[in-house]
Amino acid sequence: MTFAAEVKNAVTPRAALLVIGVLGLQLLFIASYVGALHRPKPTDVPFGVVAPRQMSARLVTDLKELPGGPLDPREVTDAAGARAQILDRRIDGALIVDPRGTTDTLLVASGGGASLSTALTKILDRAELGRQRTVRTVDVAPASAQDAGGISSFYLVVGWCVGGYLCASILAISAGAKPANRRRAVIRTGVMALYSILGGIGGAIIIGPVLGALPGSFWGLSGLGALTVFAVGMITLALQALTGIVGIGLAVLIVVIAGNPSAGGAYPLPMIPDFWRAIGPALPPGAGTWVARSIAYFRGNAVTGPLLVLSAWAVVGTVITLLTAIRRTPEELSGERPPFGSTVD
Repeated sequence: MTFAAEVKNAVTPRAALLVIGVLGLQLLFIASYVGALHRPKPTDVPFGVVAPRQMSARLVTDLKELPGGPLDPREVTDAAGARAQILDRRIDGALIVDPRGTTDTLLVASGGGASLSTALTKILDRAELGRQRTVRTVDVAPASAQDAGGISSFYLVVGWCVGGYLCASILAISAGAKPANRRRAVIRTGVMALYSILGGIGGAIIIGPVLGALPGSFWGLSGLGALTVFAVGMITLALQALTGIVGIGLAVLIVVIAGNPSAGGAYPLPMIPDFWRAIGPALPPGAGTWVARSIAYFRGNAVTGPLLVLSAWAVVGTVITLLTAIRRTPEELSGERPPFGSTVD
């Protein structure tokens, strides 16, 4: 056999297409992570201003017109209201002006991301210096001493997401990417649910009692973990049901390549470019990271929307997985060739 024939025999057209697909994912991975994270810069950060009425409007305008547009300032009635809005995650910081002195107070929340708190401090230091004033920083929702940079919640959610799509991938590879019938689809869904519960509890044990990296409700984090793992796992199963083994790559595209850099983990959403900021909250890593931080540092506030996002992924993935199995025809079942010599029910 000639070398060319050997190559043709060793690398089938299907394998060649899969390799090309993997190359595409590799390049997208680089483009997405570097594009989102190579130059973090705060833009339109929701920001409160508490000041006497006669100077409040002018100060809001001055902050809004700072070079580069780092802040999206709005008037807040008093310091208590500003603190409440930060804890409700409606704003990321606030400036409390002292009309009787020259030192104002900046409220931040490093639990939502220490890099953003640091950036706000630098911005307000410069802005106040131009007004011949100084600023002192008060952290109203500080990150745990064991949570450097406030990113443990992000890595926790990344771990849950990895577990979700890896478990779903193993279920598919072990006996055919597409479930052969409704019974197998239901079994895979049940296994995914059990794995999700165990993964959620396991992650909460590690991040809480074992490492002490995150405060907050143990069962709240466990429930979030179970939902995150199940959502990612079921959308992976659904993509595999629709496209076969290619579905694993599509899941990686959605969760890893698009989802992780846009999750607001390494840098909070106001510090990443518009495209990633727009898609992040709609993807499992972003929704999960937001909820984990809310549970840990913000009294569980502002979690309804992200939990609905995760639930939607879980429901859509489950429905597609089950419907695809029900609608498969006898011809499709008899023509399926499972990978690695496995059999089809």
